[in-house]
Amino acid sequence: MAASAAQRRKKALRHVADQPKASPEQITVTGSHIIRNGFSSPTPVTVLGSEDIAAQVPANLSDLVNQLPSVTQGSTSATSSGFLSSGLAGINSVNLRGLGANRTLILIDGQRSVASSITGLVDVNTIPQNLVERVEVVTGGASAQYGSDAVGGVINFILNKKFNGVKVSANTGFTTYADNPNYTLNATMGKTFLNHRLHVLLDAQYYQQFGVNTIDRSWNDSGYFQINNPLYTATNGQPQRLVGSNFAPSTYTSGGLIGSGPLAGTYFGAPGQTGKLNYGQRSAASSPYMIGGDTAETLRGHVGTNSLTPSEQRISIFERTAYDISDKTEIFGQFSWNKYIGSSFYQQTPSTGVVINADNAYLNANYPQIARQMAASGLRSFTMGTSNGGFPVPGSDVDREVFRYVGGMNGKFKFFTNNWHWGWYYQYGRTQENVTLKNTWNLSRMALAQDAVFSNGQIVCRSSIANPGNGCVPINRLGTSGPSAAALNYIYGGQGGQPSRDQTLQQHVASIDIGGDMFKLPGGKAAIAMGGDWRRESVKGAVDPAYQSGWLYGNYLVTKGAYNVKEGFIEIDLPVLKGVDINSAGRYTDYSTSGSVETWKTGATWAPIEDIKFRGTYSHDIRAPNLNELFAAGTSLNNTVVLPANAPTPGSQSFTQIRTGNTNLTPEVANTWTVGTIVTPRFAPGFSASFDYYDIDIKHAIGTVTGQNAVDFCYSGGTVWCNNIHYANGVLQSILLQPFNFASQKERGIDIEASYRLRLSQLWNRLPGVFSVHGEITHYISNVVNNNVYPINYAGVNGGGLAGTYNAPRWTYRISSFYRVDNLTFNLVARGFGNGVYGNDYVQCTSNCPASTPQYRTINNNRIKGAVYFDTSIAYGFELYRHPAKLTFVMNNMLNTSPVLVGSGPDGNNVPAFAQTNQGLYDYLGRNFRLAFSTSF
Repeated sequence: MAASAAQRRKKALRHVADQPKASPEQITVTGSHIIRNGFSSPTPVTVLGSEDIAAQVPANLSDLVNQLPSVTQGSTSATSSGFLSSGLAGINSVNLRGLGANRTLILIDGQRSVASSITGLVDVNTIPQNLVERVEVVTGGASAQYGSDAVGGVINFILNKKFNGVKVSANTGFTTYADNPNYTLNATMGKTFLNHRLHVLLDAQYYQQFGVNTIDRSWNDSGYFQINNPLYTATNGQPQRLVGSNFAPSTYTSGGLIGSGPLAGTYFGAPGQTGKLNYGQRSAASSPYMIGGDTAETLRGHVGTNSLTPSEQRISIFERTAYDISDKTEIFGQFSWNKYIGSSFYQQTPSTGVVINADNAYLNANYPQIARQMAASGLRSFTMGTSNGGFPVPGSDVDREVFRYVGGMNGKFKFFTNNWHWGWYYQYGRTQENVTLKNTWNLSRMALAQDAVFSNGQIVCRSSIANPGNGCVPINRLGTSGPSAAALNYIYGGQGGQPSRDQTLQQHVASIDIGGDMFKLPGGKAAIAMGGDWRRESVKGAVDPAYQSGWLYGNYLVTKGAYNVKEGFIEIDLPVLKGVDINSAGRYTDYSTSGSVETWKTGATWAPIEDIKFRGTYSHDIRAPNLNELFAAGTSLNNTVVLPANAPTPGSQSFTQIRTGNTNLTPEVANTWTVGTIVTPRFAPGFSASFDYYDIDIKHAIGTVTGQNAVDFCYSGGTVWCNNIHYANGVLQSILLQPFNFASQKERGIDIEASYRLRLSQLWNRLPGVFSVHGEITHYISNVVNNNVYPINYAGVNGGGLAGTYNAPRWTYRISSFYRVDNLTFNLVARGFGNGVYGNDYVQCTSNCPASTPQYRTINNNRIKGAVYFDTSIAYGFELYRHPAKLTFVMNNMLNTSPVLVGSGPDGNNVPAFAQTNQGLYDYLGRNFRLAFSTSF
């Protein structure tokens, strides 16, 4: 009995330590189809092991992956909450190198997975998180090995497919502000049958988060934005852009602000109450913002109305059955199902250009003094701006199901005296998505409803006088008391409901590969791998014609399209000399939409002595356009731009933004090379480090400019952009935004990785436990995007919180340390990034500024501070009814460091609704606590 208890205790301690037992020689590296160990790979590979995952117990695995220095600004369910029309809300993606998430290939055990969105993004949360053994990050082009999308690199989630036993776990978390509560329940079962030949694995997870519907944080209250300087002229030496606090919109208030005429500056409060707005400093011609004045009045009811975090539910089921036909042949089948239900709010949507007639019933009933002034001045109407105080905040509800079926075989055999392997698999994936907007109004109904008049002593729609049966319900857009429920029901579509779209993505993948050792060379045996892939991607959907146009947001059109791709690849590994290894790969790819393309890669390692190894690669990679870039039928929404002085109508103007696909797109082409060294000094056992330099050069890059970009380019000499800008009678109507193969993107940087492990008894035999530390640092030297107008370097840019696709601080790091003693494990993580700027093309000055141009704008403050965050956890292992158990307490952002304020802007009425920081970089939730429990038997 005593021996049995001791054995159980040892098992419990192993459960706590959760230390990876595999040596580097046992790891198959993601960057190659040839079985090899990590230290012989010419391609840099970073491994996020089970130890780090267990220590942090993340609610979303992508939250942990996005902490890696080589990953920048991948979207999370919180930061994607504003993507109402695209259906991206709720998707957690990974963005390697700041090149864009669609240039990062996500794999599960080396296999592709169906995307969760038409843009090709794989939601990391569809991967069975409780089974993830480690995450391998290939920080270099890998298209020759794995095909399209691997321009920035590959994230490969390796699952523990041999798990035996039963494991249950639960965790919960909340912030130091007692909000954003969430919890996760996991259960995993693995069992072998038929004399260990049949292995069945089942995993299930349920996750729920109760979101925060507004940005309820004190740091978001200072009115910190980036604006066009209202006092700027081309000759007065002042900066064109200003960043700072006490800025606010000047074109609307919560209850309505009259923008022009003799009543300009009058704003409406509660019934009977009006005021005269103190504008502070402003210039209506160049900026929709003002400095000082009644900033609290114009921000009221609008600032921070975007969801801080969404409300979410996730249900995930994973099943795998494998049968060993023989000792060397396995057949398997795999199924996963993921359901996501999310709800988030976008913003309290401001409206400008709202026309109120002099006979408006609500004006005369609630604000008769204004009606009398209009009569005295002979005004028949006025135009106002309002952030629609009292209206519900628009948002979206997303219901997404992702199915994935995989079946295949793999095996080993002898080819002469050499070891060979083979395998094939077929995958079918399907994503079914329904996006339904909430609280977005029908434009024509709103126009009819706001034209409210008295008729026979009753307030009615003017249109209902001539057509009593038209169903119009009058709405009050004046003041802060809010409209009636009946009026809201009418403008939101009544029984017809809100804009909605059903969309189905399908992916078919068939893959086969074979490889093994060949002849002997001075450094060892040559190896080869070869195979082929076939893939088909398609999208189809359904949209009620009533939702295809005429709404504030949504205006969905049915997107249909498909393409297929056929590929063949070969890879060879030649250990030509002892310590010298050459690896090369090539792939031929044929797309049904754009024809054929070749990708290739070659690399080498050289170890002159045991302590040091040099490595280098050069690759030619591609990214083919995704379904959205090719076939998007077009969505439209209302937005705002600032037109310059040489435009037909200068100043802040609203317009309809239309996005469509482009079937003439061709694949992006990237040339990447890396060179580095690995150091494992014998005089410092347990220490290893690597240093790698990388250079990525993308040609024919696919991208889309913003509406403001199109305006700036058009009116600064790029006349080709003017073709996308449409006017009617001199008034801006719409801007067409379409993806195209723009010129280039070039990025350079350095990766540093180091680890050290020490048993403390080596220092003094009375010291217990084991200490280990692992750190990664990435230095982004440059990231230059040339859009055929002028190049912009995005490296070191900490701003652009709303649309900073390519932004990356110059220095990012993550250092994780562990101390294990008996049944306790302590973990401390330091993560952060260095100082940055709003733009490397900005010129900082406060006086005597040079001339400001669209390429080199002047700004009063171009600096943004970096941040460092500390996370800690304590894990305690014990026996629970003779079974190993573990209790883990985690505290992230333990110092409760507030995010650095980042001024978004200067364009768009929606800016104040969003966080006044960069949510893709800074920790915006504050101190976060997690408590986790697990046991296995």
